[in-house]
Amino acid sequence: MQTADLAAGRGALGAGLVVAGIVVLALLIGMFLFGSRRVRNDDSRRPRPEEQPRMPEGGPVREVREHREPEEMPRTDERLTPHELKGHGNAGTRTSAAQERPRWDEGGSGGFGSGGPGAH
Repeated sequence: MQTADLAAGRGALGAGLVVAGIVVLALLIGMFLFGSRRVRNDDSRRPRPEEQPRMPEGGPVREVREHREPEEMPRTDERLTPHELKGHGNAGTRTSAAQERPRWDEGGSGGFGSGGPGAH
Protein backbone atom coordinates (compact mmCIF):
# COMPACT_ATOMS: atom_id res chain seq x y z
CA MET A 1 0.00 0.00 0.00
CA GLN A 2 2.86 2.37 0.73
CA THR A 3 4.26 1.81 -2.76
CA ALA A 4 0.98 2.87 -4.34
CA ASP A 5 0.88 6.04 -2.21
CA LEU A 6 4.43 6.99 -3.25
CA ALA A 7 3.62 6.51 -6.93
CA ALA A 8 0.51 8.64 -6.62
CA GLY A 9 2.53 11.39 -4.87
CA ARG A 10 5.19 11.42 -7.59
CA GLY A 11 2.56 11.68 -10.31
CA ALA A 12 0.92 14.66 -8.60
CA LEU A 13 4.33 16.30 -8.12
CA GLY A 14 5.17 15.79 -11.79
CA ALA A 15 1.81 17.18 -12.88
CA GLY A 16 2.32 20.17 -10.59
CA LEU A 17 5.74 20.87 -12.13
CA VAL A 18 4.29 20.68 -15.64
CA VAL A 19 1.50 23.12 -14.70
CA ALA A 20 4.04 25.48 -13.06
CA GLY A 21 6.21 25.34 -16.20
CA ILE A 22 3.24 26.18 -18.42
CA VAL A 23 2.33 29.13 -16.16
CA VAL A 24 5.91 30.48 -16.27
CA LEU A 25 6.01 30.06 -20.06
CA ALA A 26 2.68 31.89 -20.43
CA LEU A 27 3.95 34.76 -18.25
CA LEU A 28 7.14 35.08 -20.31
CA ILE A 29 5.23 35.12 -23.58
CA GLY A 30 2.77 37.68 -22.19
CA MET A 31 5.57 39.94 -20.97
CA PHE A 32 7.29 39.74 -24.36
CA LEU A 33 4.11 40.65 -26.25
CA PHE A 34 3.33 43.52 -23.85
CA GLY A 35 6.88 44.89 -24.18
CA SER A 36 6.95 44.67 -27.97
CA ARG A 37 3.61 46.52 -28.25
CA ARG A 38 4.84 49.21 -25.90
CA VAL A 39 8.06 49.75 -27.86
CA ARG A 40 6.17 49.78 -31.16
CA ASN A 41 3.74 52.43 -29.86
CA ASP A 42 6.60 54.62 -28.62
CA ASP A 43 8.55 54.40 -31.91
CA SER A 44 5.63 54.77 -34.30
CA ARG A 45 5.33 58.57 -33.95
CA ARG A 46 6.53 60.25 -37.11
CA PRO A 47 8.70 63.35 -36.84
CA ARG A 48 6.93 66.68 -37.21
CA PRO A 49 8.04 69.07 -40.00
CA GLU A 50 10.04 71.23 -37.57
CA GLU A 51 11.92 68.09 -36.42
CA GLN A 52 13.10 67.28 -39.96
CA PRO A 53 16.77 67.92 -40.84
CA ARG A 54 17.48 71.24 -42.53
CA MET A 55 20.17 72.26 -45.01
CA PRO A 56 22.88 74.50 -43.48
CA GLU A 57 22.67 78.24 -44.20
CA GLY A 58 25.75 78.14 -46.44
CA GLY A 59 24.35 75.34 -48.60
CA PRO A 60 25.34 71.70 -48.73
CA VAL A 61 28.55 70.67 -47.03
CA ARG A 62 31.31 69.70 -49.44
CA GLU A 63 34.22 67.32 -49.03
CA VAL A 64 37.46 68.93 -47.89
CA ARG A 65 40.72 67.39 -49.03
CA GLU A 66 43.77 68.30 -47.07
CA HIS A 67 46.92 66.65 -45.84
CA ARG A 68 47.14 66.27 -42.08
CA GLU A 69 50.16 65.61 -39.89
CA PRO A 70 50.27 64.39 -36.30
CA GLU A 71 50.57 66.76 -33.36
CA GLU A 72 53.88 66.57 -31.55
CA MET A 73 54.05 64.95 -28.12
CA PRO A 74 54.80 67.53 -25.43
CA ARG A 75 58.31 67.13 -24.04
CA THR A 76 58.32 67.03 -20.25
CA ASP A 77 60.43 65.45 -17.54
CA GLU A 78 57.42 63.69 -16.04
CA ARG A 79 55.31 60.96 -17.52
CA LEU A 80 51.96 62.21 -18.86
CA THR A 81 48.73 60.25 -18.55
CA PRO A 82 46.18 60.21 -21.41
CA HIS A 83 43.83 62.69 -19.73
CA GLU A 84 46.67 65.23 -19.48
CA LEU A 85 47.24 65.16 -23.24
CA LYS A 86 45.45 67.38 -25.72
CA GLY A 87 42.46 65.46 -27.11
CA HIS A 88 42.28 63.25 -23.99
CA GLY A 89 44.86 60.77 -25.24
CA ASN A 90 43.64 60.55 -28.82
CA ALA A 91 46.28 61.32 -31.39
CA GLY A 92 45.55 64.83 -32.63
CA THR A 93 46.36 66.12 -36.09
CA ARG A 94 46.82 69.50 -37.69
CA THR A 95 46.80 70.80 -41.25
CA SER A 96 50.12 70.10 -42.95
CA ALA A 97 52.19 73.01 -44.28
CA ALA A 98 52.63 71.24 -47.64
CA GLN A 99 49.25 70.63 -49.24
CA GLU A 100 50.39 69.19 -52.58
CA ARG A 101 49.85 65.51 -53.01
CA PRO A 102 52.96 63.33 -52.68
CA ARG A 103 53.84 61.69 -56.01
CA TRP A 104 56.13 58.84 -56.91
CA ASP A 105 59.53 59.71 -58.27
CA GLU A 106 59.65 59.78 -62.04
CA GLY A 107 60.73 56.36 -63.27
CA GLY A 108 59.83 54.67 -60.01
CA SER A 109 57.65 51.60 -60.12
CA GLY A 110 55.18 52.77 -57.52
CA GLY A 111 55.12 49.43 -55.77
CA PHE A 112 56.71 46.03 -55.70
CA GLY A 113 55.54 43.85 -58.56
CA SER A 114 53.55 46.55 -60.33
CA GLY A 115 55.20 45.79 -63.65
CA GLY A 116 56.99 49.12 -64.02
CA PRO A 117 60.63 49.37 -65.03
CA GLY A 118 61.62 50.50 -61.53
CA ALA A 119 64.24 53.03 -60.47
CA HIS A 120 67.74 52.39 -61.80
